[in-house]
Amino acid sequence: MVTIADVARHAGVAPSTVSYVLTGRRSISSATKARVEASVRALGYHPHAGARSLASNRANVLALVLPMREGMHMPVLMQFVVAVANAARRHDHDVLLVTADQGAAGLRRVAGSAQVDGLLVMDVEMHDERVPVLRDLDRPSVLIGFPADAAGLTCVDLDFAEAGSRCVDHLADLGHTYVALVGAPRAVYQRDTGFAHRTMAGFSAAAMRRGVSSTTLPTETDHESVRVAITGLLERHPAVTGLVVHNEAALPSVVEVLRSLGRKVPDDVAVIAICPDDQAERLMPPLTSVAVPAEQLGHHAVALLMAKLDRTPTPPLTLLPPRLTERASTTR
Repeated sequence: MVTIADVARHAGVAPSTVSYVLTGRRSISSATKARVEASVRALGYHPHAGARSLASNRANVLALVLPMREGMHMPVLMQFVVAVANAARRHDHDVLLVTADQGAAGLRRVAGSAQVDGLLVMDVEMHDERVPVLRDLDRPSVLIGFPADAAGLTCVDLDFAEAGSRCVDHLADLGHTYVALVGAPRAVYQRDTGFAHRTMAGFSAAAMRRGVSSTTLPTETDHESVRVAITGLLERHPAVTGLVVHNEAALPSVVEVLRSLGRKVPDDVAVIAICPDDQAERLMPPLTSVAVPAEQLGHHAVALLMAKLDRTPTPPLTLLPPRLTERASTTR
């Protein structure tokens, strides 16, 4: 069965442009219109009444549901927002950013708006109260993240369990025998946020698999809390020689505290971060890191949502493989 997405690929335009040509809802240049119509004829596409109705009734607005919660790091979150906005723009859609933390009730309110075609949902918890609502909505949705039970949903995320595992493997390959995960703030774990939970699980499982001693500690983001946490960690576990830091806001303080304690990076303590590349590269020394691919995730999420709007089948779960880049902060 030929879909709007097939016509769009054939014509070299966005699926929404095909919808505009078919419905006449927006003015399209004569050259683009002719190209789309030629692709429709070439592929034998026949839009059914339901699809025409859906396209003609679109508001061309996607909702990005990103509740502002304790322990979140705004600079990284804004990378996701920008990525989603840029990707949506390529499909001739605008983005409504919803930051209120109102759980399932807030989601119903947003979905009930006639001004929203579909929803992108972030900060997904393992047992997220919004999941049953998403399954029942009459509007399509995509989660950036995924809950423990993802049945009936469309989700995309970095494979955070594998990211935690890759960090341990890298340190173990370099000869480290005692490693620690400097994790997200305690509130993030108390919410059972998916990405934090899976990173810790992957880290711990890999340490057991490699026969490496390990410990984990939630860490707040202010400098004094980081100082207390790192100082206490090294006092309690003096054999620790490798840190995996999954807390973007705490990263600069972690490096500074190690320096103040007379611990050289990487000679005394190796450091790996799970964070965007630009943040890892700015620190001294530049940190070995597993990238958080905000731009790639945002673009994937929008593409999946647009496919659902066009009634194109989508995979239930897309996990992006982690990419580890070695820099000056790790050594044998």
